[in-house]
Amino acid sequence: MNEPEIIPAAGDLEGPRAWGHVMYGLHALSAVTGILTSATIIVAFVFSWPSIIAIIINYLKRNEVRGTWLESHWRWQWRTFWYAALWLLIAGMLALTLIGIPAAILVVVFTGLWVLYRVIRGWVVLAERKPLPT
Repeated sequence: MNEPEIIPAAGDLEGPRAWGHVMYGLHALSAVTGILTSATIIVAFVFSWPSIIAIIINYLKRNEVRGTWLESHWRWQWRTFWYAALWLLIAGMLALTLIGIPAAILVVVFTGLWVLYRVIRGWVVLAERKPLPT
């Protein structure tokens, strides 16, 4: 079924913008959990409840931001989550072989740093009320 597109007026973006902050906060909480526990950043980011809740909110609220500058933040968060999941899958496949374990560790470390960068950069740009590059 095609849902009607909801394009809020320019002054009507405070609610969706607040949801953007909530989603970045949930993603940040997941990343911090990965730093502070035995989990890695990427594993906590992909499999912890805060990030899963954030991605569900992303899907539920995306029609409210379609056609606005906030849409870039929704897309940024969506891509961060799913590309992190993809890289985690690749790292898991590399770890299946003895020779691939060092490469898997590098993939996990660099993807974790990439996730941190994207969460921090996205949240800062949202606070400045600016769109992210497409």
